[in-house]
Amino acid sequence: MSEQTVQRTTVPARAAWSAVVRAGATLTITDLHGNQAVDFLVYDAGDTTVRYSAPDTIQEQGNIFLTTGSVLMSNEHTPLMTVVADDVGRHDTVGGACSKESNTLRYGHHTWSQHACVDNFLAEGARYGLGKRDLVSNINWYMNVPVEKDGTLGIVDGISAPGLSLTLRAERDVLVLVSNCPQINNPCNGFEPTAVEMTIGAPE
Repeated sequence: MSEQTVQRTTVPARAAWSAVVRAGATLTITDLHGNQAVDFLVYDAGDTTVRYSAPDTIQEQGNIFLTTGSVLMSNEHTPLMTVVADDVGRHDTVGGACSKESNTLRYGHHTWSQHACVDNFLAEGARYGLGKRDLVSNINWYMNVPVEKDGTLGIVDGISAPGLSLTLRAERDVLVLVSNCPQINNPCNGFEPTAVEMTIGAPE
């Protein structure tokens, strides 16, 4: 029997999205056109001081990359969501979210006016009473950030393709914030941001 779809939304290029995903429900993120980074934060829906923790997640997996079986851990070292299916096989935990400040530093002052993921997170989070102090290091689904031998990080062409997806199961009621990355100065979006699809499936 196929899972019942509760909500299916196409998130336009550069846009933000959010939803509460109930315990046991799934969230499927589909890269509709390929090579599109999806910045992602997750909080306990009942207590947003409990939120995704990159250090706890990396420690739990023993790996800086996420794929099927990876558990997104909170700052209390408790599970928030689990990756239950993944067509791509590797997703980033260390590249962070683009911002006006980082764009200016990396690509020049002329980029200051460009929309960035931090802008999306702040605007979408404000709907739930969240502010800048509530933003933490995020996950970048579909973003390819290899670690070089000297420890430096690269941001290179993605390894996704049109129609590939990943699915997460909520381990408790969670609030998910997404920035469909607007970055145009590096290859994380193929220099041309595109739409993605968010599908929430009913709890089993």
